[in-house]
Amino acid sequence: MLFNSLQFLLFFIVVTLAYFSLKWQGRWILLLLASFYFYMVFKPAYVLILFATIVIDYIAGIWLEKTHGKARKWLLVVSLVTNIGILAFFKYLGFFTENISWLFEHLHMPEAADRAFNLGNRLFVRVLRFFGETGVTSFKNNMSILPVGLSFHTFQAMSYTIEVYRGNQKAERHFGIYALYVMFYPQLVAGPIERPQNVLWQFHKQFSYNPENVKAGLMQMAFGFFKKVVIADRLAMLVDHAYGDPSAHNGLTLLAATFFYTIQIYCDFSGYSDIAIGAARVMGFTLMENFRTPYIAQSVSEFWRRWHISLSTWFRDYLYIPLGGNRKGEFRQYLNMMIVFLASGLWHGPNWTYVIWGGLNGFYQILAVLRDKLLARLGFSSTPPRMVTSPASERQSDRSPVRVVVNVLITFVLIMLTWVFFRARSVGDAFLVLQRITTLSPSDHIDSPMNATEMWFSLFLIAFLLIKEYFYLYIPTRNTVRFAVLFVLITFVTYFFGVFSSNQFIYFQF
Repeated sequence: MLFNSLQFLLFFIVVTLAYFSLKWQGRWILLLLASFYFYMVFKPAYVLILFATIVIDYIAGIWLEKTHGKARKWLLVVSLVTNIGILAFFKYLGFFTENISWLFEHLHMPEAADRAFNLGNRLFVRVLRFFGETGVTSFKNNMSILPVGLSFHTFQAMSYTIEVYRGNQKAERHFGIYALYVMFYPQLVAGPIERPQNVLWQFHKQFSYNPENVKAGLMQMAFGFFKKVVIADRLAMLVDHAYGDPSAHNGLTLLAATFFYTIQIYCDFSGYSDIAIGAARVMGFTLMENFRTPYIAQSVSEFWRRWHISLSTWFRDYLYIPLGGNRKGEFRQYLNMMIVFLASGLWHGPNWTYVIWGGLNGFYQILAVLRDKLLARLGFSSTPPRMVTSPASERQSDRSPVRVVVNVLITFVLIMLTWVFFRARSVGDAFLVLQRITTLSPSDHIDSPMNATEMWFSLFLIAFLLIKEYFYLYIPTRNTVRFAVLFVLITFVTYFFGVFSSNQFIYFQF
């Protein structure tokens, strides 16, 4: 069920009204059934996969709490291997099989290549047919039939068993509440990826109707819809046109499309997060912030503390730090950084474009550390920007305005270049885009399906968004009359200026 659909609007209204009409004993049941329905609208059979992982991790959590010694570690391993195994099978079997087959071919072992490909393909097809995908004959181009949001709810389930193992979270005895933790419909298919200690306790609490939460939640949802439908889907017209066949477009068109995609993916994903967080807030639940004005970051490191925060902190806490972080020497620190970003790239999809995207971001991070150490040795202070926690702390920066603007622009361009690999259909397409962008001709013109008015309107929307983020402008909700006027205004603008031909959220595919 897509958030930007009439079906979701009706679903949200009915579920929310029913939620506030019930006592706690009925609320968790309602939300669990609603979440099951929400997920089954996409692919009904795949709910069996979700249910299997819920049962395994629920049992593993209780056993982990009761068990001591080496047995605890083995229980954790079984839980993690099960989750990662399911994710790897559905999302990466084809990718790894094709690359192993390619390797055998280049080692002049054609029989081994065919055997590896056919074995993986037969296994994949048989499992998919079990789930009712009768038309599947190969795992090539299978992204459209993958379980929706598999990477997100897998990581959320893994964080539960890891936190129980570490002693930071007590095992949840209430099976329905644990299932709701994994399946809570607002953030089920695209996050934010929550930690159990942040949300599990909330499902045991009965929230009373709070008009301030309702107003703030609805306003956040409204602006999320605006970012998705008015900005992201409008920019997608040029992006899809240019990246659909890069060889047919000149450098200026591809540069404009890359710039548009940089804004599109932010508005698309942060718009989804706004809708998810807002929908939960209406009912009284608090989900973590997933984006914090990332495009005003003054360094790539700061960008990653502001972008997809739930995933960035997940990799930091569950991969980077366990690998040793920066505690085992410089080489290990750089290696750990690169492992984390390569894993993050692969997490996004079974394609070398994502791996290169992750590798580029890891390379940026390593260069930043090396730069800071070199400046320190030369007696200069790099004073890397800190992660801000409030608008006031950002405004109190001791850097000159010119230096801040230069740092923001450099960071924006560096990140924009990585998005080329994220958006391109293949590595070859990505390098073609970069090659044409770097060889711009004065005679180039933008070949766009948009007319001049739509292009200028798109640029106006981008400017509005960036100004709002840079100056931390927020939409007030405390005054009921002001809230009603602004909410209706945003709703009308979204309806009349929205583009409703592009329905899919980008991060649903991950």
